[in-house]
Amino acid sequence: MRRVGWSVLAGLGAFFIVLAIMSKLYVPGQAVKFPLNEYSVNTLVANNASWFSPKSVSELSNVTLQVTSTTKGDVSAADSLGSSKYAVWQNFAATEDITDHQSVSIPATANVLAFDRKTGALINWSGNTIGGKHVSVSGQGYVWPLGAKKQDYQVFDTTLLRPVTFHYKGTTSVSGVSTYIYQANVVPTQTGTQQLPGTLVGSKAATVTLPEVYSATETYYVDPVTGAPISVVRNTQDVLKDASGTTRLVLLSADFKTSPASVANTVKRDNHYRFEIQLATSIIPIIAGLIGIILLVIGLVLARMSREDEEYEDEDEYAGSAV
Repeated sequence: MRRVGWSVLAGLGAFFIVLAIMSKLYVPGQAVKFPLNEYSVNTLVANNASWFSPKSVSELSNVTLQVTSTTKGDVSAADSLGSSKYAVWQNFAATEDITDHQSVSIPATANVLAFDRKTGALINWSGNTIGGKHVSVSGQGYVWPLGAKKQDYQVFDTTLLRPVTFHYKGTTSVSGVSTYIYQANVVPTQTGTQQLPGTLVGSKAATVTLPEVYSATETYYVDPVTGAPISVVRNTQDVLKDASGTTRLVLLSADFKTSPASVANTVKRDNHYRFEIQLATSIIPIIAGLIGIILLVIGLVLARMSREDEEYEDEDEYAGSAV
């Protein structure tokens, strides 16, 4: 019975050790991915903001603006890509003037982007759309990579429709979560033109066409383990300028920050995902390895005791035959 026992224990020990190795080397690569069925709602708030209201045909200043950003995974679209490596998320961001109770912008459609579920990098796909129009994409999209590094990253800008460089700036803690700081400075860039009555910009002409110029400074606080932005600070300027470069009309000027409530909700989700990652990459391999070692040691001890018992039996038989 002891002989059977030690062999079973040794076999189980070897099994758990192999399981630990596989859990450490193989399982994380298969199981640790961004979800297909993501659903989250975040708000960014800007106090003392300014914007041009078509409704009142004037610039409104010292108002509070709120962006409500809803991100939802499109599982059926991801399935159409033919690989579990990729996810498709939709994002719908509506901006409201909560001081004057006016809508600043309500997109007609959600932005839709496909990306790699481990790296977060966007992939080119016929279904990628910004504002309902197909776009070619590159760089990071909704998230940073799982296991983000202390380095610069290219992140796709949905206003410029091209990636911009986010520079690594250091580390800090946001609501107890250790984060990496990444910052981008978008220099004033023309994104189009606007035609409007000349009286709005002090011109005697009935209508004028002016360049629309966009600039921004964006700072993301990212959990490097999960790749999730915990908090965002975004200074946005969208203005109309004349040929001399003088600002004639402020379309939007705001310092947006993720609201405390959204930070709290993001931290809660992030803690859940971080635990799942730690479970797959550390906790299960360590526990399986310890169980395997313990079982293997017990099996080897029992094997040694079994051999000693056999030696004693052989000696007793030899002594008996000698008599």
